[in-house]
Amino acid sequence: MKRVFSLTEKAVLAVPVQYSWQKTLGNYLAVVGFDHTVKIFDRHGQKRDEINLPSNCVAMDWDADGDTLAMLAEKSSIIYLWDANTNKSNQVDSGMRDQMSFLLWSKVGALLAVGTAKGNLLLYNPQTSRKIPVLGKHTKRITCGCWSMQNLLALGSEDRTVTISNQEGDTIRQTMVRAEPSDIQFSVMKTDERASQGECTVSVLVGKKTLFLFNLSDPDNPVELAFQQQYGNIVSYKWYGDGYIMIGFSLGYFVVISTHIREIGQELFQNHNHKDNLTSISISHALNKAASCGDNCIKIQDLTELKEMYAIINLDDETKGLDRLSWTDDGQLLAISTQRGTLHVFLTKLPVLGDTCGTRIANLTSLLEVTVANYVEGDSPITVAVDVEPNFIAVGPYHLAVGMNNRAWFYLLGDNGVEKLKDVEYLGTVASMCLNSDYAAALFEGKVQLHMIESESLEAQEERETRLFPSRDDKCKILCHALTADFLIYGTNAGVIHYFFIEDWQYINEYRHAMSVRKIFPDPSGTRLVFIDDKSDGFVYCPVNDTVFEIPNLSPTIKGILWENWSADNGVFVAYDDDKVYTYVFHKDTIQGSKVILAGGTKLPFSHKPLLLYNGELTCQTESGKTNSVLLSTHTFLSGLKESGADDLKRVLTQALMLKRFSDAWDICKSLNDKSSWSELARACLHHMDVDFAIRVYRTIGNVGMVMSLEQIKGIEDQNLLAGHLAMFSNDFNQAQDLYLASSCPVAALEMRRDLQHWDSALQLAKRLAPDQISFISKEYAIQLEFTGDYVNALAHYEKGMTGDNKYQEHDEACLAGVARMSIRMGDIRRGVNQAIKHPSRLLKKDCGAILESMKQLSEAAQLYEKGQYYDKAASVYIRCKNWAKVGELLPYVTSPKIHLQYAKAKEADGRYKEAALAYENAKEWDHVIRIELDHLNNPEEAVRIVRETKSIDGAKMVARFFLRLGDYGSAIQFLVLSKCNDEAFQLAQQHNQMEVYADIIGSDATVEDYQSIALYFEGEKKHFLAGKFFLLCGQHARALKHFLKCPNTEDSPAIEMAIETVGQAKEETLTNQLIDYLMGESDGMPKDAKYLFHLYMALQQYREAARTAIIIAREEQSAGNYRSAHDVLFSMYIELKVQKIKIPSEMATNLMILHSYVLVKIHVKRGDHIKGARMLIRVANNISKFPSHVVPILTSTVIECHRAGLKNSAFSFAAMLMRPEYRNKIDLKYKKKIEAMVRHPDTSEVEEETTPCPFCGFQLPECELLCPGCKNNLPYCIATGRHMVKEDWAMCPCCSFPALYTEFRSLLETEATCPMCSEKVGADQLKKVTDCSQYLKPDDVEQ
Repeated sequence: MKRVFSLTEKAVLAVPVQYSWQKTLGNYLAVVGFDHTVKIFDRHGQKRDEINLPSNCVAMDWDADGDTLAMLAEKSSIIYLWDANTNKSNQVDSGMRDQMSFLLWSKVGALLAVGTAKGNLLLYNPQTSRKIPVLGKHTKRITCGCWSMQNLLALGSEDRTVTISNQEGDTIRQTMVRAEPSDIQFSVMKTDERASQGECTVSVLVGKKTLFLFNLSDPDNPVELAFQQQYGNIVSYKWYGDGYIMIGFSLGYFVVISTHIREIGQELFQNHNHKDNLTSISISHALNKAASCGDNCIKIQDLTELKEMYAIINLDDETKGLDRLSWTDDGQLLAISTQRGTLHVFLTKLPVLGDTCGTRIANLTSLLEVTVANYVEGDSPITVAVDVEPNFIAVGPYHLAVGMNNRAWFYLLGDNGVEKLKDVEYLGTVASMCLNSDYAAALFEGKVQLHMIESESLEAQEERETRLFPSRDDKCKILCHALTADFLIYGTNAGVIHYFFIEDWQYINEYRHAMSVRKIFPDPSGTRLVFIDDKSDGFVYCPVNDTVFEIPNLSPTIKGILWENWSADNGVFVAYDDDKVYTYVFHKDTIQGSKVILAGGTKLPFSHKPLLLYNGELTCQTESGKTNSVLLSTHTFLSGLKESGADDLKRVLTQALMLKRFSDAWDICKSLNDKSSWSELARACLHHMDVDFAIRVYRTIGNVGMVMSLEQIKGIEDQNLLAGHLAMFSNDFNQAQDLYLASSCPVAALEMRRDLQHWDSALQLAKRLAPDQISFISKEYAIQLEFTGDYVNALAHYEKGMTGDNKYQEHDEACLAGVARMSIRMGDIRRGVNQAIKHPSRLLKKDCGAILESMKQLSEAAQLYEKGQYYDKAASVYIRCKNWAKVGELLPYVTSPKIHLQYAKAKEADGRYKEAALAYENAKEWDHVIRIELDHLNNPEEAVRIVRETKSIDGAKMVARFFLRLGDYGSAIQFLVLSKCNDEAFQLAQQHNQMEVYADIIGSDATVEDYQSIALYFEGEKKHFLAGKFFLLCGQHARALKHFLKCPNTEDSPAIEMAIETVGQAKEETLTNQLIDYLMGESDGMPKDAKYLFHLYMALQQYREAARTAIIIAREEQSAGNYRSAHDVLFSMYIELKVQKIKIPSEMATNLMILHSYVLVKIHVKRGDHIKGARMLIRVANNISKFPSHVVPILTSTVIECHRAGLKNSAFSFAAMLMRPEYRNKIDLKYKKKIEAMVRHPDTSEVEEETTPCPFCGFQLPECELLCPGCKNNLPYCIATGRHMVKEDWAMCPCCSFPALYTEFRSLLETEATCPMCSEKVGADQLKKVTDCSQYLKPDDVEQ
């Protein structure tokens, strides 16, 4: 609260201070001086007048209008009157003889009541000068009184009575009280009935202790209220609201009570407002506030919320305490007198005066002070002291104007501070004023004066100095005006809005409205303007293109409009009244064109007047002269979103989209991360034609189609065409069509309707825009009509679609096809069929055929199918017509088995079985073919062939029955098995002793039960081998083995092999031992061939035992001279052990090597390579004991081959061996003499054997040596030559993986086709040279 002035000089005021505010206006304050004077001060503390009295002032009061101040002087019968309008005083003689003590003006009329010390009363009317003396109204001094609104006068006296009198002075009511009354007030008690009888309740303080309530309507039941002693005495009380009383107590308490009969006696509110004492309370009904004083402070509270303190004024220098509070009627000023004789006046409410220019605000901050501030740009506020209390304020970029009535004072707001420029008088009272950088425009009495603020001396500028609007010949009256940087804009009672361009000093635009334009509000640039007319309807006017848009839902109570000053929101404005602010957005570029929308409303705090809108923040002026910011509810997204939930985010997203704040909406969508929100943003971008932002959004949500579509149209400059495309993307097709038609490319509307298949619209548009397209659209329309079943219109459109132009032959053919189909549908079958036959399309013939078939026109349908080469369908329809001759003709072309089947049945019924069989065969109905071949054509061979080929079960049954009739049981069993009738086949085999046939046929496809049945049969027949075989198949190994061992043991009997297989499958020790006993001869004393034991070990996967057995078998075979067999046994065992990764016994490896050397001899000798043959024979002869059956032949061959190869010494040594007595007589006579001659005449010359390196250590040793003296390793040998392997010439047999010298093996394969080791076929091209043979050089593979 700002202090306006203080009266502190003791020479001025009397103590205690008496003062009184002028009623209604509050312009004057009357104060009693110490020197028998009453001083009149204005509201700024300036003394305006002084009235001299003959003695001390006893009482004073202002009349109801504040025109006259009445005063009483001590010991004087004169009433002193002072006129506020003329500042003159006059005197009236009361005619009363006794001392006057009380004076009070009526609330409603010019009637003054004066009371005396002896209880007499005078009523005086200054207008008529009538005086009514009433003697003896009271018996003692009249001390207090009050007028009611009904002009009743209540008086209180020291005689402890209260009287109620009318305006003639007659006593209506009189009541006694217990102590001296004081502070009488009239009011209305709160009752249940709303019908008011006027101020019928009198309240009075009784002895400062109780409150006495006296109802004139119920005088017999007065109410007297007493309060707690701790409160102290009642200092003062005030009525307010609907029958409430606020009471102040001397000990600092104040209490609120209600006078409603049910609530009387209850304290509604109580507060210890002041710690030590309370001296006065006062209520301002204008402000709806209460003030109390005490403890050197004033506390102000809002009557609607008493618990909260509105303001506290501390008066620390008033040590003696405070005295009395009083408010002006308008609530602007609050006066407080003090115990030490001073008076302070505080500003509690200011006229809300303010103006803005851009973001600069000027507002009244005290009665004679204006503050200019720019909070947006952060400039320091400038305080301007003004000379008068202004009625209006205007601010420009560099100036401030304040004024009242017809005068205005101009100030320059320069860098060096505030400079007063001048004051201007106008020709009438100024209603409002606007400033720009150079000019001021003042509106008064229907005219606007535009003049320069700072006059320039140049003569050229004289005509631009000032101008009065409107011109003399224009009789209209200006109701509102505005000034922008470039234009003076004003609206008249004739509804015309004029734009005057200051730079060119001429009118450049006008807009005529249907009625008076009451208010105008241009945006900062002047390119948009909101105006409000006499009907309180609002419009946005764009002078650039002279368009007007109505503002929706504009409240009729709107006081003003503010445009958004934030450049990014240049279409936003707010309309405000006393309670609410409505946010509107003018969208200039949308698909639907420009429009104004209501974005929302914000509640305005009490007594806030909006001054400036910047980025959603409304700066308001308050009654206290301060400014306050309010964030619009439509801009809550600006206050941060971190703590917001999903629902709040969706709500603020809607706000951001309404305001076209896409960047903010983007951030909200990122927080929501919800596809529907992104889609909403994308749709808004399309609506506002922001293509680039829409592309960005659609790219984010992955809508590739929309991104590509928008990329194609984003460069279009024609706004209507672009809007049309966007409306189409938004599915608003009617809007899109209107926009396309208004654009530079109207044919786009036709293309859209065609794409949407809106054919009616497309045809209408084509007539206007592209007549050459009508044929094509008609065809498309006809296709749709045909689809929906509207054949009449489809036919008409197909006919309309014909162009007759060879260029469009395909199109015309499609139309003709449609005509054909529709003709048939409409019943004109002849025309339709002829058209279809003439038409080149096969598909049309098929379609027409199908239509005819559905219409039961079978012969025509079949004819069309046949013409269209749909032979299957044609044959099918001919069959339905029973036209078998036609069917027969078409049959070679028919592929459908179903038709062949139908034909076959017909032919069978006619007894033409051969044709029927052929047709059944074409239909792949093999069972029918077999039936006819057997039953009618007596051709079982063909039937058997078909059954074997097709594996037909039913066919096999038929053939089986046929052979059964013929008594061919073997064949019958065979076909019963084929037909899966195993039980029948088994019984047949049993009956006719054909079980072996059945067993052969059933093979491996039968079930375990089938095998068991056969086995049991053979067991009964004592056929042990077959019984054992089938017991093995059904998994009964013990019984199978028993039967196999009962079989007679002949050399070629497979029984032992089967027994071995049984034991191998069973893996049971008892069965294994049983078989081994049998093989060893322990059961019958006859040991069996060792090969069986070998097979047994192999079957049991006991490879070590098998290996030992193999060596034994090989030894036996060698002894018997079967060297190849021995070689194969050892080789197969060798391979098996390698596969199982078991070490090969050295004996086996050595025996295999010697036997293989023997095998190689024949190959080398046959090829004529005697040196290799001789070397291998030397190796064999050195181990001759392993060849006991052929000692002499082998030695003989060795001697001969060595001799041939030039190994004379070796030939001699082996010849000498032959000369031993046990061999000599066995030598072949052909060679005997030669050998004897060799021994007699020895030749010890020998060809030296070549040496090659050891593959392990590189030691040079003879080629055929297989034990390296260097590393003592057994060396791998070549299977082609028998020599040891060499690293550089390494190859492997692709079949058995034995090593061979690459060059030698390749050379061998030129004459031999097989591998000498495994006897498998090997080609020279299969050989691969091994570059790294280290993986084969593992001496651990063979046991040492």
